Amino acid sequence: MTMASGFRSRTNASIISIIQRFFDIFVMFTGLYILACIESQPFSSSWWLLSLTALALFQMIGGITDFYRSWRGVSFATELQIILQNWALSILITAGIMSLISELELNFKAYLLWFAIVSVGFIICRSAIRYFARIIRKLGYNTRNVAIVGNMPIGVSLANSFINAPWMGLNVVGLYSDVANESRSDAANINYCGNLEQLLVDAREGKLDKIYIAMAMSEETAIRELVARLSDTTCSVMLIPDIFTFNILQSRTEEINGVPVVPLFETPMNGINMVLKRLEDIVVSSCILLFISPALLTIAALVKFTSPGPVIFRQVRYGMDGKPIKVWKFRSMSVMENGDSVKQATKGDARITPVGRILRSTSLDELPQFINVLKGDMSIVGPRPHAVAHNEQYRSIIQGYMLRHKVKPGITGWAQINGWRGETDTLEKMEKRVEFDLQYIRDWSLWLDMRIIFLTLFKGFISKTAY
Repeated sequence: MTMASGFRSRTNASIISIIQRFFDIFVMFTGLYILACIESQPFSSSWWLLSLTALALFQMIGGITDFYRSWRGVSFATELQIILQNWALSILITAGIMSLISELELNFKAYLLWFAIVSVGFIICRSAIRYFARIIRKLGYNTRNVAIVGNMPIGVSLANSFINAPWMGLNVVGLYSDVANESRSDAANINYCGNLEQLLVDAREGKLDKIYIAMAMSEETAIRELVARLSDTTCSVMLIPDIFTFNILQSRTEEINGVPVVPLFETPMNGINMVLKRLEDIVVSSCILLFISPALLTIAALVKFTSPGPVIFRQVRYGMDGKPIKVWKFRSMSVMENGDSVKQATKGDARITPVGRILRSTSLDELPQFINVLKGDMSIVGPRPHAVAHNEQYRSIIQGYMLRHKVKPGITGWAQINGWRGETDTLEKMEKRVEFDLQYIRDWSLWLDMRIIFLTLFKGFISKTAY
């Protein structure tokens, strides 16, 4: 994920967003009418109630996810991902509501067909809107001449994204800076247009429509002076905060009592994302527990009859926001360390029982954690929970270590499928694990979770570093 794509701000509704909203409503009603024809039913009041309920929920969820904003500068794949995610949640909630208040009887197959018809309609309409917007902008309508001020990498990255997406109608005039760095602008195919005085001249002559200021926070005085002088022009001026020097998580703009703020360390599990993640965990863990119940009973019997001690080992670990939780595992050792000092399992560890050795090498000892997921302590996908003693050890020597607790710990994770599981006998190994955990939090989506779950089937169970 580029720095430019990681920063999102709210924008006012545009004409295109109004057109998008109109076509979304049209597609949902049309899709339901087609479904009624397929089901050979008249479009009665019950069908109208169904359509209005789904529409209200879709618009509400769209507001929560800030869906009807300007998509200028956002990839088409991202736009489709969010609209289909919103529509899936809308139809699920609608089906639940209609089962309680309406006599209309639609089975799962009918709802799935409605979802598919409307999804195809969304894709066609959104593609058409982008296509015609591209044509209009290529003809010179609704285009903007933009300039980048400063040599910060985020500004160059933003300019490059405009250049690589000409359909957006944002024509990059060039880069202005008092500190000429033509090698950087040339590498990004951006013209170096001169210093800040030249910027003011071009702005006053009407050559520029939008100006993006990408200067370091240390240049506050220069930024203030520049903004004051640009107020004497008709240009739209945008300030790109120099926050990307920090190890940010899920950065975006917010407004609190009229004051704009930029969170640096924030969980992605807010609002609709929290609901979607919880639904994912409940559905997937329930299905898996039902499927593996015979294996759970068999392993429990083997642990019970091959070594003394309880079947389940409940180890205290950090959960979301660093709150302690008890993680369930099949007991695989002759000891149950759960205090201030916990020694990691190593190759040939004498504490591991014969059955435990097999369970640990295949990750079967972690199967009871699906119960943790169902309880809400853990997720299917997330950073692996470490013992409290290890958290206290590494939080002071690895920058950003505790940020991995901004989401629930998981049974599998991005670090694990990339080979960073098992013993962390060196600081470098733990640093790599944390690096992948934080990358997961930054890039989180339901699709990423599904990808990790799928790859876990091939990469996540057996590892030469799992002892």
